[in-house]
This record gives sequence, structure tokens and C-alpha cells, in this order.
Amino acid sequence: MVTGSFQDPPRLRDEWQEDLALRRLLERILPPTVLGEVTPSLASMGHLAATELKTWSDQMDDARHEPRLVPFDAWGNPIDEVEVSPLWERIGDVGKQHGVVAIAYERTHGEHSRVHQMALAYLYGPSSALYSCPFAMTDGAATTLLAHGDRDLIDRAVPRLTSRDPGHAWTSGQWMTERPGGSDVGRSETVASQDGGVWRLHGTKWFTSAVTADMALTLARPEGNAAGGRGLAMFYVEVRDEQRRLNELRVLRLKDKLGTRQMPTAELALEGTVAHLVGAPADGTRAITPMLGITRLWNAVIAAGSLRRGLALARDYALRREAFGGPIGDHPLHQSTLAWLRVQHEAALQLVFRTVQLLGREEAGVASEQERLALRLLLPVTKLTTGKQAVAGASEALEAFGGAGYIEDTHLPQLLRDAQVLPIWEGTTNVLSLDVLRGMRDQGALPALLSELRRSAHAATHQELATIGQQAMDAGDHAAAWLTQAMDAGPASVEHGARRFALTLGRALQAALLAEQAQHDLDVHGDGRAMAVARRFADEGIDLLEAPGEGLATDAALARDEHLEVAPSDA
Repeated sequence: MVTGSFQDPPRLRDEWQEDLALRRLLERILPPTVLGEVTPSLASMGHLAATELKTWSDQMDDARHEPRLVPFDAWGNPIDEVEVSPLWERIGDVGKQHGVVAIAYERTHGEHSRVHQMALAYLYGPSSALYSCPFAMTDGAATTLLAHGDRDLIDRAVPRLTSRDPGHAWTSGQWMTERPGGSDVGRSETVASQDGGVWRLHGTKWFTSAVTADMALTLARPEGNAAGGRGLAMFYVEVRDEQRRLNELRVLRLKDKLGTRQMPTAELALEGTVAHLVGAPADGTRAITPMLGITRLWNAVIAAGSLRRGLALARDYALRREAFGGPIGDHPLHQSTLAWLRVQHEAALQLVFRTVQLLGREEAGVASEQERLALRLLLPVTKLTTGKQAVAGASEALEAFGGAGYIEDTHLPQLLRDAQVLPIWEGTTNVLSLDVLRGMRDQGALPALLSELRRSAHAATHQELATIGQQAMDAGDHAAAWLTQAMDAGPASVEHGARRFALTLGRALQAALLAEQAQHDLDVHGDGRAMAVARRFADEGIDLLEAPGEGLATDAALARDEHLEVAPSDA
């Protein structure tokens, strides 16, 4: 018989009721009538996320439930079936029934519909076993098809992509990554040729997430088109025909990934795959931009949700784990760790939902030109900022459990394994930093973003919060001045500092939004907790910039492991 003491595992109870930051945020940004109408669906999802969905997701964190490729049937016929766990399908059905995609297109609450939808996704995501990924691409595909206005494709696909009926609903993939290209999609080798009145695709897609999806949007180069991104075109592909036979494609293998193992990701060979051209037979990278905007925003929403999940589990565990004479949550050093996790979560949450707000306003046709320009920059800034925070937060959350955080069957390591993809999917931090710079080509974009920052900062009237708001505005103004100086110094200086530039914008916006939320909490609830969060965040540092070109030559030498000359010392 085993005797002695046992550690009590962390528990979740209700992810809506216990997420004070989310409830206070929605109280601030939604009209009271809208908040009252959306609360029941969020409360329902918050309960599911802590109970049934969490149980199924934990069960799927096991090699026995990972996807499996069945290349042939019993008689040797090639079928390339990807078998997924029934639990994964069940989790997806719950998301569909609750409108995790559909709410954005039902538009019941106009400009606030995106806030409702993404709040639902934020609650659902950490317990979804990564079904949030096909939902992100499904959302992106619906938005992209609607943007291009092809009535036949819209009528065929969009009602299915936005359906709440699991028996009728489709999910979509996004096939862009190829062996030579990665983020440099202009190097794509997939060729599109016309066969009578039909387009056919030939090539290999090296990384296709959620390969069991019903359709996909992909890029290919029509025969005779020029090299580079402008020579690509966007195509719509249905993965199987009415008899469930693959559309002239083969599943070469499933990827063996660090994380997101519950979701099937594959290499595909397109061998005459029938496709439909969406838009013009060129400028495909521009055509697929609406898809990327949506999937990047989902990435940020999931990052915020994963930060919340790590905090919730670590906080609960700290109340029941005893060491050195009492619960570890009573020790000031551990309290400091939990406070840091809370700060990262709330900073990410505020930035994500301001971006969601602006997207909702744009889709409802009520956004100002300044808001539309700001949104163009906010999408990459939000994604890259929260992606980095999610990985750091997951690592710290695991450490809060000691050795238990390193044991697979506690399901805690999954937090870190799955978080690590967030700075990679939909563009790495460096790629998105360059995208932010490209967004500056519209000279009104950066002023619009800085106006967003000032709007939040000026909402903070308490002296301490106003000071934090001023620090945020100073960091934003410094970023604008840095960009001008770096451009004068040359392209290398601009690119060298692009990541610090983008992260400074992200952190400045987070500081200002935290101050705005804290002012609301003081005014409405007399509660200073959000002010303490804003203070802690500002104390970490907002402005990450160096002088243009500073360290450029040194970094080049260190990166290449080259000899580095040092000037003689005067000493």
C-alpha cells in the first residue's frame, strides 16, 4: 500500500466567472444591453471550458489520440485517410454549435459581433485541443471569399463555413507554405494550368494545418506568370468530391511536431488538383491578405487565452500546494511570480480586444479612416507582441508547478508545447516586424496608430495612471522619431531595429490600454487592482529601442562568428 502525502492537482471551476479581467474589459467596451445579451453564451462556454471540454482536451493530450495516416484500404486501394480522435470531432462540434465562427457573420450585434465571437474563442481555445486552428482558417476563408465577391463561391462555401450545424458546417485550410519558401511565399513552386475550362494545380505544400478540412485557400503560379509574389494567384480548393474521394492530391505524411499534436498537419502533393481561381490571375499574396489578417488575430486571441489558462492553473495550485510551512501562494516570492503572470495576461487581453473592436467596426462599416489605418498596423503588432508573451508566460507557469510542470501526464507541458507555435504560425516575429514596416508605406498609418495610443492614454485621469499614459505616449513618439532617423541611416538600420520598433509600439499600446482599463475600474468599482497591473507593466519598461544602427556591425559579427576589432582602451 502506498502511504504518505500526495500533491493536489490544479482545478478549473468556471472560466467566465473567475476571469475578472475579461468581464471588466467587456463591461468597459460593450454597451450594457449588448453585454447582457452576450453574457449567457459566454457563461455557458466558460463553464464548458472548465469541465467537459477541459476533460476531453486532456484526454487528447496522449499519443493514442494523435491523428493517424491510413494510406491504403484493406484491399490496397490508395485512400490517404487521416483518422482523428472522436474527441477532437466532438470538441469541434461544440464550437460550431456555440457559434465560435458563426457569430461574426450573423452580425446580431453589429460592430460588437466580433467582440462577442472572439470572447467566445478566447474561452474556448485553451480547452479546444487546437480546434481553434481550423476555426481560425475557416473564419479567414469566409472573410476572404466575401471580400472578393465571387457569388458562386460565396453561395457554395460561406453558408457552410459559417454554419452552426455540425452536419452541414465546413472547415477550411490555408495552404501556403512550400519547401523553398516558408514565409517567403514568392518562391512558391506550385503551378496552376488550365485544362479546358478547369484550373489544375501541381506542386507540394509542405505544411498544411488541419488537413482534414473540407476546403482550402491556396496560392499557385499560373503558367507564364512572372516569378515572385505578384506572379501568384489565389485558388479555392475542395479537398474531396461528393463520393469523399481526394481531389487529385496525396497526403505524403503527417508532421511530427513539438506541439499542436492533436491537430493533423500534413505535407500534400497536388497532382492535378481541381481548383477555382479567386480574383485576378496574379497578385495572390495581396488577395489572400484578408485571410492572414483574421488568422493572425485568432493567433493573438489564443495567445491571450493561453496566458489566462496558465495563470488560472498556477493560481489554483498555489492555494493547495503546501511547502515551507504553508500554501506556496502565501509566500511573497511566489506571489510575485503569479502577479507577473497576471500582468502579462491582462496586457495581452487589452491589446487583443482593442484590435478586435476595430475589426468589428471596420466590418460593420462604421470605422473611421484613421481606425482602418490603425487596424492595418495593429494586426501584425498585436500578433507578434502577444505571441512572445504567450511563450514566456507558459514557461513561467510550468515553473510554478515545480517538477509536476515537467511531467507529461499532468497535461501541463502541453501549455508550453502549444504556446511555442504562436510566435511562428502566421508569420514569425521578424517577418511580422517587416510587415509593420511595409504598413508604414501609407504615411497615415503610424499617425493613426499613435492616435489610438493617445486616445487610451488620455482616458486615464488619475495622476498615477496619467503618468503611465504619458510614458506610453512618449514611447510611441520615440518610435516615430526613431523610424525617421533609421530611414535616414539606411535600410540596414531600419531592418536591424524592426523587431524592437514593433514591440515598442505593442508595449506602448498595452500600457495605454491598461491605464484606460484601470481608470474604468477605479471609477466604476473603486478597485485598484487594474492600476497595480498597469504600474507593474510600466515598471518592466515600455521603450525597447536603441539608437538607429547601434549594434548593427556587432550583431553581424556575432551572428556570423567573425573576428571583431576592439578600439584600444584609454586606461
